Amino acid sequence: MGMGMTGDRPAYELVDMNKTGAGAVATAFANQVAYCAHAGAHITARVVAGIAAVLGSGAQGKLLARVRDWPGAPLADALPLRVAGGLHALHLSGTAPALAPIYHDESAQDEAIIAEVMAVHEAALLPWLDGPPQTNEAGRSANFIAAMLWLADQGVPARFDCLEIGSSAGINLMLDRYAYDLGGVRVGPADAVMHFAPAWQGTPPPGHDIAILSTKGCDIAPVDLTDPAQALRLKAYIWPEHTVRFERMDAAIRAASERKPDLVQASAADFVEAELARSQAPGTTRILMHSIVWQYVPADQQARVTAAMEAAGAKASPDAPLAWVMVEADRTIHRHKLTVRYWPGSGEEVQLAWSHPHGADVEWL
Repeated sequence: MGMGMTGDRPAYELVDMNKTGAGAVATAFANQVAYCAHAGAHITARVVAGIAAVLGSGAQGKLLARVRDWPGAPLADALPLRVAGGLHALHLSGTAPALAPIYHDESAQDEAIIAEVMAVHEAALLPWLDGPPQTNEAGRSANFIAAMLWLADQGVPARFDCLEIGSSAGINLMLDRYAYDLGGVRVGPADAVMHFAPAWQGTPPPGHDIAILSTKGCDIAPVDLTDPAQALRLKAYIWPEHTVRFERMDAAIRAASERKPDLVQASAADFVEAELARSQAPGTTRILMHSIVWQYVPADQQARVTAAMEAAGAKASPDAPLAWVMVEADRTIHRHKLTVRYWPGSGEEVQLAWSHPHGADVEWL
């Protein structure tokens, strides 16, 4: 997406996510500033704009050189958020007190502060370039629950075995421990760890009694919520404006400390192929689910996951159906959508809703 202005609201034009080469880094940073401003995240926009200003200056260093000479597609690789995450971690840990005025949204010389911090803490910041942002947002689980209610309404068994790819710390694998109010339809235990009531537009989802029998997930670099250092890394990727997300993260850490989610280290394709090869109990619905993950899955693995799901779908029965639930970005219009495919049946993709990426609101279709 490129940035234009409509009144004081950023507007977007379509930009190639996979653009590399000359100008791609500057485009990625400008896009991220526009996205943050559009999402009301003005502190994060300040940080990213400050980094961009340092990159555009004559400042030197190993970190700046790696960012300027990024070999891949900086937008698809979320390069601006890798650097911003590292700076936020320095702030959260108290390691770089000079950043405080920016994160407290006070008047400051952003470029000068960020330039100095990037130089002084270069060794600590460099590893943040080595992998994509790890975010995990419990609020997205409301979409998965809504999809299960819809599936139950289609007549599939309302007893679900859930598989998730790109689970990060497994926060959405604990979705059976949360409570939900979805347009007035309530789901979840009385002693829930967290409660979610997204702003609901449209008719409520169908009301059904559903049971989540199991959850299991994978990630190429799983995060252990019970390790303070790894938990700090996740918090660093939460934008500072999103205070409720910090509260949710703390609640998820407490839940994981009581009982860890079932999370394994594996690629998406290896995990899906192995799990689909296991026998499925009659009277259960097996679900593959993921949120804001697909863009990070390499194309060859996307193809393997799709092929495995379609092959398993061809063998699915009314007593042992298969479903694929996704909350992913439609980058042509910069919105996120909840879609479902299920078998037996056509296996065609059905869009159920437009969804906020952090679960704040749902427009049920």
